[in-house]
Amino acid sequence: MDKRIIIIILSLLALSFVVAQNPQVPQQSKKRRVDLLYADRAQADKLERPDVQVLVGSVRLRHDSMYMFCDSAIIFEATNSVEAFGNVHMEQGDTLFIYGDYLFYDGQAQLAQLRRNVRLINRNTELTTDSLNYDRVYSYGYYFDGGTLTDEENVLTSLWGEYNTSTKIAVFNHSVLLENPRFTLTSDTLKYNTNTKVATILGPSDIVSDANHIYSERGIYNTHTGQAELLDRSVLTNEGKKMIGDSLFYDRNAGYGEAFYNVWMNDSVNKNVLKGDYCFYNELSGGALATDRAVVIDYSQGDSLYMHADTLRLVTFYMDTDSMFREMRAYHKVRIFRTDVQAVCDSLVYNSKDSCLSLYTDPILWQGQQQLLGEEIKVYMNDSTIDWAHIINQALAVEMNDSIHYNQVTGKEMKAFFRNGEMHQVDVDGNVLCIYYPVEEGDTTLMMMDYTESSHLRMVLKDRKLERGAFIGHTTGVVYPMDQIPADRYKLDAFAWFDYVRPRSKEDIFEWRGKGADAVLRKSDRKPVGSARDLNIKRKK
Repeated sequence: MDKRIIIIILSLLALSFVVAQNPQVPQQSKKRRVDLLYADRAQADKLERPDVQVLVGSVRLRHDSMYMFCDSAIIFEATNSVEAFGNVHMEQGDTLFIYGDYLFYDGQAQLAQLRRNVRLINRNTELTTDSLNYDRVYSYGYYFDGGTLTDEENVLTSLWGEYNTSTKIAVFNHSVLLENPRFTLTSDTLKYNTNTKVATILGPSDIVSDANHIYSERGIYNTHTGQAELLDRSVLTNEGKKMIGDSLFYDRNAGYGEAFYNVWMNDSVNKNVLKGDYCFYNELSGGALATDRAVVIDYSQGDSLYMHADTLRLVTFYMDTDSMFREMRAYHKVRIFRTDVQAVCDSLVYNSKDSCLSLYTDPILWQGQQQLLGEEIKVYMNDSTIDWAHIINQALAVEMNDSIHYNQVTGKEMKAFFRNGEMHQVDVDGNVLCIYYPVEEGDTTLMMMDYTESSHLRMVLKDRKLERGAFIGHTTGVVYPMDQIPADRYKLDAFAWFDYVRPRSKEDIFEWRGKGADAVLRKSDRKPVGSARDLNIKRKK
C-alpha cells in the first residue's frame, strides 16, 4: 500500500481519537427540522410568506427528543424556529419539563427562550422565573430577572442564576438567599448541587440559625448533613463567642466547630480570648480546646492577662442549668503574664464555681520584687481580681532588696491577702523561718538583718513593702548589724530566686525556661496546719 495512504489513514484515526477524548465540546445533534405532530388548524400563505406556518389549537411539535405543546404557534421553516403562545409546555424524556406563557425556540442553536410564568421541573427540582433561556446543547437554563429554585431541602432565590439539568449544578448571583428550615444563607455568589445538597460559597455570605451565625467568603456547606468547610478567615459566632481561623470546619448536627491556623476565639460575655493554631468548640456541651501556641487572654480588667500552655481546655458542667459552672484547664509549661503579676507552673485549673485558680507542680507567683512558691498554689478571685492566695507545703516568700540581700520567709503553708490587686497581708504557719532587713522610714538604706524562728507569722505590707510583722507562739531570733552578718545567714536553706524563669512580657510566655533539676520541689506528705491559737505575741518593727 502507498505510504501516503497509510499516513492519511493514521492521521484520520488520530484526529477521531482526539475528538472522542475531548469532553469539553458537546456532541451536536443533527440539524433536524422542527416537526409538526398535530394542530387543530394550520394556515400558510405560499405567496406572501412561503416559509411560515400558523398553527392553532392543541399544537404538538417535536425537535429530536424534545416535545413542545402550546395553544398556537408559528413555524419559521427557513430558520427552523418556532414561536409558541399560551400554555406552552416542553418535555424531554421523563425527567425534564418546562412550562411558560410564551416560547421562542431556535432549532439551529437548540435554544429555547421562555417568558412569563416559567417553570422548569427536573426530577425533584423546580425552577420558577418570568424569563428563562434553556440551552439544549449544554443542558442548562439561565434566568436574568429574578428566579427561585426549590428542591426537597432548600429554596434558593437570586436576581441571576443558571441550572444545569445534566450535572444538577446551579449557580446564583446577586441577592442570593438560601432558605432551609434550620437556617438561612445570604450571599453574593453561590453554587449549589441539587443532588448532594452542597452549597459552594464563592463570595461574602452569612449563614444564620437560632444557634449561631457563620460568615464566609469561600467554602462549602452541606445543607443536608449540616457540615461546613470554610476558608479565608471565616467567622463562627455563637452566644457571644466568636471563632475565626484561616480555615473552619463546622458540624451543625453534632454542634461543634474546629478552626485551623491563626485561630482567634473571643468570648465577649466573659471577656476573654482563646488563641492558637488549632481550636475546637462544642456548642452543645460548652467545651473548648486550643493547642499549638495556645494562649488565653483575659481582658475583664483594665490590664489584660496572658496565659500560655501546651494545651488549653474549657469544660462546662451542668450545661443550661442554674448549677452550671466551667473549668479552664491548662496542661504543661504554663506561663502567665500581666504587668502587675506573673506566674509559671506545669498545670493549672480555674474553677468558676468557687473562682479558684489552682497551680500545680513547681508553681511560682511574682508581684513586683516579691516571689511566692510552694508545692501547690491556690489563688481565689473576686470579680476577676485576686482576693487571696494559699501556698500549700514548702511555702517560700522572697522579696529582693538588692542582689545580695533578700527578705525571706518559709513555712509549711502561707496565705497572702490582696487589696485592690496589691498584697497587703501574709500569714505563715508551721516551722516559720524569717530573714528581714528593716529600713528607716523614707529611706532605702538597710539598717540590720533580723533572723527569727517561730510557729506563726503575720506580715502587713504597704506599697509592696513590709510595714510590720507579728510572730505568734514561741519565738527565738537574733539581730545582726549589717557588717556582722555571718556568711551562712544571708539565705535560708530553702531560699530560691527564680527570676530567670519569670515571664517578662506577653511575647515571653511562649519561651519556656524550666528550673534546674536540683531546684525542683519534691512533694511532701505534710498536711496543711491549722490556725494559730497561741497567745504569746512578739512584735517587730
